[in-house]
Amino acid sequence: MDLIIIGGGPAGLSAAIKAKEDGVKNVCILERNTHLGGILNQCIHHGFGLHVFKEELTGPEYAQRLINRAKELEVDFLLNTMVTDITNKRVVSYVNREGAKQIEAKAIILGMGCRERTRGALGIPGDRGRGIFSAGTAQALVNMKGIMPGKRVVILGSGDIGLIMARRMALEGAEVLGVYEIMPYSSGLKRNIAQCLNDYGIPLKLSHTVSRIVGRKRLEGVYVSPVENFMPIPGQEEFIPCDTLLLSVGLLPENELSKKAGVALSPITGGAIVGSDLSTNIPGIFSCGNVLHVHDLADDVTLEAYRAGSAAAEFIKHGTSNKKRIEVKPGKGVRYISPNYIIEGQEVELLFRSDGVYPKAKIKVLDGDRLIKSAARRIITPGEMAKINLKAEEIKEATSCQIELGF
Repeated sequence: MDLIIIGGGPAGLSAAIKAKEDGVKNVCILERNTHLGGILNQCIHHGFGLHVFKEELTGPEYAQRLINRAKELEVDFLLNTMVTDITNKRVVSYVNREGAKQIEAKAIILGMGCRERTRGALGIPGDRGRGIFSAGTAQALVNMKGIMPGKRVVILGSGDIGLIMARRMALEGAEVLGVYEIMPYSSGLKRNIAQCLNDYGIPLKLSHTVSRIVGRKRLEGVYVSPVENFMPIPGQEEFIPCDTLLLSVGLLPENELSKKAGVALSPITGGAIVGSDLSTNIPGIFSCGNVLHVHDLADDVTLEAYRAGSAAAEFIKHGTSNKKRIEVKPGKGVRYISPNYIIEGQEVELLFRSDGVYPKAKIKVLDGDRLIKSAARRIITPGEMAKINLKAEEIKEATSCQIELGF
């Protein structure tokens, strides 16, 4: 097999499309679910496709565009197929209804996506009755099964899925009592705060958290508290009667298979350490999409996966490149950057998240003390990925590359 792609969501489909377009003959997607499309299938709201297709689509419409194109190009795919192992020699083990099998590939693209952080990771004291869901689980129940989780809803965390579900629950007749965020800023997109909360009169309380859960058989209510140094302030908690708590408290890249293959992972993002061609430290293994780092938009996932598909095609044709690699490091005000290094001669879009809210910020790209490039932004927040493009000639003489925020 020329190319195996693990995951049939927007990353896997987009990478397969580009690899096929770039001349790879045999491309196969391995997908553990019953349908291609991944998380897009439950995202029935609009806002997808503006960058890739130049029109506004729902999640299922966006997925179907990718699926149709992949089928046109005769991409193979195996559904209900669970990948159990990957070796650093690019041998993939999987199991499905036909049994357990192995297949060796010339290249592999990791596109497994991410999963939600669960209530077990939060350690909130109190009872554990029915009515506590991750926001994504609630989204699947409402949008795909027509089941309402409850009628009086509190949402912990201001991630985009939580914001979108605040609106969705309100539209379905539930009373959304508030969104509570432990950080002093929202982790969601500004447009989602405006369209999903402000337009529906749903309050967002920053520097607040759920400090206790009440209800043994069914959720009866939660205590919410303001926080200081991320700890609830004693004596200031407020009881809110509710029957549903939705958790939107972060996403984790699904990199258990990556670890088995020996792929080096970032301690900050949990995703692979990659070059500007999305290559990992294991020759012939590439990573893209939310398994690499959590993206804001499906369009960004597709555009990144296109690069991974092209790079995999290039590797299949010519093998590993020996070009110089320039390390990319986060500086002042920057939490992480992707990719982690730039391959000589490649134009690159550097994506990064800040460690706080910075109005009137200046992005500086430095090689030691030498300024390579700068760009001004009205505001930079952790909830929205910041970007800066570097042309090949701009970094031709660079020995290192660091991004920092100036003011």
